[in-house]
Amino acid sequence: MEPELMTLAAAGATAFVEQMAADSWTRARDRIVSFLSRRDGGEESAIQGELETSRGELVAALESGDERTALDVEAEWRTRLRRSLLDDPAAAAELQAMLDELTPDRRNRQVADVRNVISGGVQHGPVVQAGNVGSLSFGTHPGQG
Repeated sequence: MEPELMTLAAAGATAFVEQMAADSWTRARDRIVSFLSRRDGGEESAIQGELETSRGELVAALESGDERTALDVEAEWRTRLRRSLLDDPAAAAELQAMLDELTPDRRNRQVADVRNVISGGVQHGPVVQAGNVGSLSFGTHPGQG
């Protein structure tokens, strides 16, 4: 069951970070604080402070184009959610319901498993792993096949 919990924790962290940068942050923050305080046993004010610190770091990172910090914020909350779900797997249903409420368009996103295998010796070129790739070229300008 752990892979499902890890996937849910990752989706939760992504949604939390998306909400941090959105106008609906206050409503989302209150829901997240409530969820985490029941799981972690922490004080709501402390959890709210941690979320606001993360939000401040995220907003500053987005404004300066610092993608690494934005990814770090998401990784921090993914780890925290994963630990909460491992401690209380029954919380998965509540987290899923919260994600459905906070990001209703998320339910309509296509999800695909991607599995790539590279074999046959040393590869001397780029390798791309993705669910969807729109336009991609290496060594040439688009349209110059």
